Amino acid sequence: MENRVTKILEIEKPIIQGPMSWITNAEFVAAVSNAGGLGILGPNAGQTTVTVSPEKTAERMRREIRKTKELTDKPFGTTLLVGGDLTYTWPILEIVIEEGVKVVLLNGVEGSLNEKIINPLKEAGIKIVYRPLDPTIEDAKAAQAMGVDVYVVTGFDEGGTLPSSIIGTFTITPMLVDVLDIPVIAAGGIGDARGVASAFELGAEGVFLGSRFIPTVENPAALSVKQKIVDSSAADLLLYRTLPAYYRSLPTPFAEKLVAMDKQGASREEIAKFANGASAIRIGMLEGNGEAGIITVGTGITPIKRIQTVQEVVDELATGIK
Repeated sequence: MENRVTKILEIEKPIIQGPMSWITNAEFVAAVSNAGGLGILGPNAGQTTVTVSPEKTAERMRREIRKTKELTDKPFGTTLLVGGDLTYTWPILEIVIEEGVKVVLLNGVEGSLNEKIINPLKEAGIKIVYRPLDPTIEDAKAAQAMGVDVYVVTGFDEGGTLPSSIIGTFTITPMLVDVLDIPVIAAGGIGDARGVASAFELGAEGVFLGSRFIPTVENPAALSVKQKIVDSSAADLLLYRTLPAYYRSLPTPFAEKLVAMDKQGASREEIAKFANGASAIRIGMLEGNGEAGIITVGTGITPIKRIQTVQEVVDELATGIK
């Protein structure tokens, strides 16, 4: 299975786990890396409570990085959110370098391609996997020129914060593969080995999956959420406008309120304020409370038929790699 992605990231299989907010922790991420893929600690990894302190946020991440190191000797990654005034970016950047993390997922919006962020990472020998919210030809070329190692192409099929451009994963992947010299990883709507095979046929050299890893034994999401994913398909998903563009969720009482607000003409700002940012994800997916939270997943959930171990999921997905 060796290709440019496995060589750059020093992993066995070019399968990258998405760093889902609130529902990653050391045990889960280490399980992905131990299975041969690349586990990535997401925002609020291992946490159950909210903090608004940048310093406390960074120290929490340091503790989770150290826990992960105790559970695997394989490479794993840490998410570096980029946006706004970088208040939360700098403290985590320093800790990632201090702790010797092998890979950083640069996950951001406009302004993510910042030399003040990229240069220190490269000087520390950290590999950069860049995943913009809105992948475009211009952005991809700029990222390559800036020196990122791997580019993640995210289509509208994904879960979580959706791109503003409604272009499917299997349309945008070859579009950007054709203009880049660095390897491309496909993200969005990939749920089984057939999706993996399709991504590779279109020129991707790796796959990036979040929703597929939620209904696993090791994932910290609520058991009720895992079972709901298993019992659902893409046809069940609700879509609504919010900031910065769209979100989708499996049906919950709270998600249905957000959809109703959208249909009634509420602004994106009003819907986002009502959802209270990432709190709806924490409440819905970590706590399993659908009355006040959402279950945001991508369209690739249809093939998921049971709760499995991370190893079983990685092994099954790997059968699609050509």
